[in-house]
Amino acid sequence: MNLRILLADDHAMFRSGLNAVLSTQPDLTCVAEVADGQAAVEETARLAPDVAVLDIRMPRMDGLRAAERILERPQNTTKVIVLTTYDDDGYVYRALRMGASGFLLKSSSPEETLAAVRIAARGDAVIDPSVTRRLIHRFADSIAPPASSSELDRLTAREYEVLLQLAQAHSNTEIARRLGIGEETVKTHVSRVLAKLGLRDRTQAVVYAASHRLVPPPPSRPHSPRSGEVRDCGPR
Repeated sequence: MNLRILLADDHAMFRSGLNAVLSTQPDLTCVAEVADGQAAVEETARLAPDVAVLDIRMPRMDGLRAAERILERPQNTTKVIVLTTYDDDGYVYRALRMGASGFLLKSSSPEETLAAVRIAARGDAVIDPSVTRRLIHRFADSIAPPASSSELDRLTAREYEVLLQLAQAHSNTEIARRLGIGEETVKTHVSRVLAKLGLRDRTQAVVYAASHRLVPPPPSRPHSPRSGEVRDCGPR
């Protein structure tokens, strides 16, 4: 299946770099590059890409508002990935709560970028573990009290273990290895956790765990971020 991608960033060189990375893959096609959030909303409505990759900080309309406009549109099928730097945690948390499929550090490697686009397209969360740890550390004490026992009592012991693994943005493969169970079993547990807690997807599981203090925050490590006119850039 060929996945159609829209790129939104006000730095032309960064957009071109992302486009160049996508162009190396036979299953990924950039259908448009845009330089601001308003254009991202308009082009997403016109082209209906599978994934929109949005920088948070853009002129006219920032990426957060653009993501909200895209995701609230009736019958929207476009998944949204938010591009972030190390100091954008507040924006990232809001993006996840409104339904973005996740976030990608602007310093991510080409391999991580390609994986993130494919993961988002299939409906899973794209969450960098280092940023997840910072979100937990920064927001867990201020957003909500610890989860009530009645909520967590809906989960079996194994489902609770899986929830804690989801909270740290581990993939099914990583969860299977850590818990010593099969990937199909992990998928079953993930589905049950989401259903029992009324969560839409894995991204919401991370938000839930962070806001209900389910994971103790480990110390964060320093990180150096890397330093977006509408134009079509691929076949439609």
